[in-house]
Amino acid sequence: MSKSYEADYYSWVIEQAELARTRSANRLDWERVAEELRALGVSEERELESCYVVLLTHLLKWMFQPDKRSRSWATTITVQRRALAKHLRRDPGLKAIEAAEFLDAYQTARLQASAETDLPLETFPEKPPFSIADAKNESLTPA
Repeated sequence: MSKSYEADYYSWVIEQAELARTRSANRLDWERVAEELRALGVSEERELESCYVVLLTHLLKWMFQPDKRSRSWATTITVQRRALAKHLRRDPGLKAIEAAEFLDAYQTARLQASAETDLPLETFPEKPPFSIADAKNESLTPA
């Protein structure tokens, strides 16, 4: 019995996975399976950008509010750096889009840092004040 993509997405996914596993190609919902596979890729891209937004927001706050530095900020920086390293190690294909995601994330991080610190947006440079490598470098983690 075929599950409905619209009515029960989870059951549809389970059924499609089983059909693929048993090589029942004639029963697979090829069009939607292809869409879902692409959506999985987009989800990985979003996760990469999200890690960068959190990391870059905290790096900006660390740089521009030295009097408010905390162990919590330092921990967040360390945790996000490790999450990025793991994500890129697990999905090395993301390295092809990493620079673009970094730059997009920086613009969001700039807005977020401004909102969280009450500092004017102009306080934060329009272009990242650090390279991707420096942003990910654990040896540069604040103490």
